[in-house]
Amino acid sequence: MQVKSPMCAEESPGDIETDECQKKTSCFSNIKIFLVSECALMLAQGTVGAYLVSVLTTLERRFNLQTADVGVIASSFEVGNLALILFVSYFGARAHRPRLIGCGGIVMALGSLLSALPEFLTHQYKPETGDFRPAGEGRDVCANSSRPGATDPGNLCGNRANTNMMYLLLIGAQVLLGIGATPVQPLGVSYIDDHVRREDSSLYIGILFSTLVFGPACGFILGSFCTKFYVDAVFIDAREVEITPDDPRWIGAWWGGFILCGFFLFLSSLFMFGFPQSLIEGPESSSSESQQAMLPAELAQEYEGHAAHDLNLNSGLTCCQHLQIIPKVTKHLLSNPVFTCVILAACMEIAVVAGFAAFLGKYLEQQFNLTTSSANQLLGMTAIPCACLGIFLGGLLVKRLDLSALGAIRLAMMVNVVSTACYVSFLFLGCDTGPIAGVTVAYGNESLGTWQKADAACISGCDCYTTSLSPVCGSNGVTYLSACLAGCTKPDLMGCRCISRGNSVGTALPGKCQSAGCQRAFLTFLAVVCVCSMIGAMAQTPSVIILIRTVSPELKSYALGVLFLLLRLLGK
Repeated sequence: MQVKSPMCAEESPGDIETDECQKKTSCFSNIKIFLVSECALMLAQGTVGAYLVSVLTTLERRFNLQTADVGVIASSFEVGNLALILFVSYFGARAHRPRLIGCGGIVMALGSLLSALPEFLTHQYKPETGDFRPAGEGRDVCANSSRPGATDPGNLCGNRANTNMMYLLLIGAQVLLGIGATPVQPLGVSYIDDHVRREDSSLYIGILFSTLVFGPACGFILGSFCTKFYVDAVFIDAREVEITPDDPRWIGAWWGGFILCGFFLFLSSLFMFGFPQSLIEGPESSSSESQQAMLPAELAQEYEGHAAHDLNLNSGLTCCQHLQIIPKVTKHLLSNPVFTCVILAACMEIAVVAGFAAFLGKYLEQQFNLTTSSANQLLGMTAIPCACLGIFLGGLLVKRLDLSALGAIRLAMMVNVVSTACYVSFLFLGCDTGPIAGVTVAYGNESLGTWQKADAACISGCDCYTTSLSPVCGSNGVTYLSACLAGCTKPDLMGCRCISRGNSVGTALPGKCQSAGCQRAFLTFLAVVCVCSMIGAMAQTPSVIILIRTVSPELKSYALGVLFLLLRLLGK
């Protein structure tokens, strides 16, 4: 039985009028509240995805996984997502979109919680005994080749059979995360675009995608925080742990972040069940208008004719008949030249950004002598916020300039040209490679190759191999591949025989030797990365606006599903 509010009881005594009054006064009938809820869900989605990446090496050591196993776990998300995204975006457009998004969020929450389950099903972690020392005391120094207590490599595979179930659980959890993520973006974007004024749509979508990009930064911060705690801290007294986070045997509480993300996903999903299937449209709402007029006249007539034919077929069909229609609808979308070109451009842009982001941290380590944590922190504090700002500015420009789909295309083209010029400038930024013993300068009249043992006189009797890469900078300005290859006999990098000249005592410092002017080059490089990230991201919101303005309104959700499918297949 309906309960009437006092305001509604006076103005609308009938049940139908009461429902309308309650719908108007409910906070869930406000598209801004939906935007906040969708942003929270997308933030949680981006956080849990990046968090997995931040703890992959921890999972590898905790469950004795191989690198190929870790790659399978990381790609399982894509498997679950790609398998269902077309079907969810197609059928979801005809269903209750907020509830489908909420169901997807709950599935992601289950996947996140399932990711933490292996820690509670396996045995407690016991650090291996042997010749392990903290990072500050365990440098590869010149020592006798016989090292007692070293771990037998054959024992590393001893518990392999016991980790198979944990491995499968992690794969299943990532598949669930991928399945749950399918309705979030396509249905969320189309729902917002259907219930805001056309000139405001770009700003809303820009805010939405800015939140999604900010998620990875939260994921890496959460990963850094959780791994500082011991993996079994909830089962044992942390004061009994004899190792520290600097010890190579340390394994952090990788499971904690998955539990936090699971609760965050669950809470943000609950709000979605309060929104109606369709909000009350304002009198100025014109989002349903398609701008297919930007096509040539003959193509526009043919496209609209096919669209009407497809939409007539879609009325009153069974589920099996809808499955037969999906290939025809896909062909219909790809026959739109504007739609196809926008998707191809987005795929190429994502391919460039994905490759750039994957190797940027390693590039910073090698070129500017940064540690892994320092490189990740710099990227998190510079590139990601600038990308978020760029996405927001792209949507704001479309709104402020009141750009049509054709104007949005011109804006996207302009920022992509400028972004490409920024990427080209990276070819001329960097530090010169300084002298490296055995690589660019003579090292005992020999050049060291991989797996080749060094036989120079100053390191005779040392067990040094070139695969032990931990560069140090000698007091003579030459970089050595490791402290052992510099002849250092003490962990504090003193008494390095290969660096000593005459009566002087050779010393070394961790890391490569800095080239002249490298600090200024690094600051310039960082500034260009910020500008490039911001400008390149400005094209994302206009591209989405172009896509949803050049297809039939009924196919908007499915068009976004096709976009995200091809982005994952071709762009990553």
